[in-house]
Amino acid sequence: MTEPREIAERLLDAQVEFLVGEVSGERFAEVVARDVEQVIGVADTIVFRDAVTLEDAKRTVRKVVDRSDGPLVRDLVGVLSDALYDHIADNHDYTLGDVVEREPVEALVEKLVAMHGAQERLLDRLGDAPTAGPVAAKFTDMLLDDILEANKKIAGKVPGVNSLMSIGQSAVKTARKAAEGSRVSDLAAKGTLYALRRVTNAIRETLRDAPVHGAAMEFWDVHADEPVSGLRDYLTRADLRELVLIVHRIVVTTRNKEYVGLLLDESVEVFFDKYGDHTLAGLLPELGVSPDDIAEEILAYGPAVIEAAKQGGVLAKLIRERLEPFYTSEQALGILADA
Repeated sequence: MTEPREIAERLLDAQVEFLVGEVSGERFAEVVARDVEQVIGVADTIVFRDAVTLEDAKRTVRKVVDRSDGPLVRDLVGVLSDALYDHIADNHDYTLGDVVEREPVEALVEKLVAMHGAQERLLDRLGDAPTAGPVAAKFTDMLLDDILEANKKIAGKVPGVNSLMSIGQSAVKTARKAAEGSRVSDLAAKGTLYALRRVTNAIRETLRDAPVHGAAMEFWDVHADEPVSGLRDYLTRADLRELVLIVHRIVVTTRNKEYVGLLLDESVEVFFDKYGDHTLAGLLPELGVSPDDIAEEILAYGPAVIEAAKQGGVLAKLIRERLEPFYTSEQALGILADA
């Protein structure tokens, strides 16, 4: 009579062979289709909030965000930036208009121009900035220099006026020098601050009344017909890399702040309020995923991984290690002995 342990070993060999066959060749596609359908069927009976608690979801989201600065991400940030600039952006076959449609751009510009509250708040805060005075003074000096230079060119063409302009320029430079480091300079700074506020009023009126929307769209149309490669005229390779690294740094140094944690928690709560009563399967359409998509992705990557694991008997060994404790257990051997 065959010993129970010998029978158990033969059954174990048969099941290992059966399971390896299930994930091999054409049979694998049938198994995937069957299992995906069955899993989706079970998922359609499980309500999301019954399977996942609100606190667990908050903890998971925070963990994912906290670990978003892994070595892979850090290494790829700069490399991807360079690759984008050197290869993707160096394209003469597509125009910017081919990539980005005009209609949403026009809607974006129209919305920005119509945001009068945000514009006025920004302009008001600009006028309140402590350093606005010196900035305005510098702006005024440069504007004055440009005006004087333009007048000088005009005066050079009229006999006798050139000398008068030279006297005027000397007077302006002398007055400016005398004002530096004195109370007059303070008054000048306050005066230019007042001028800056007058300028912000002009900007405000321009945004309200001038055809800013049309001008912005004309600017877009000029670029929309140019190759994508033309965008590289605005940034060097080093500029793009530095900007990407700075943005990445901002994200990394911000993600663990307490306020960001509150935002993440609120986002999870909103998700639960909206989708908590959906079944797990019911969430798939909301994510734009179908059962066919799941099966397709498994079939795209699974066979290569499984075939690699089958080399040298690795897959069979892994399956055997999982099943052997059952077949050699006292309960299994006792059943076989009774049979």
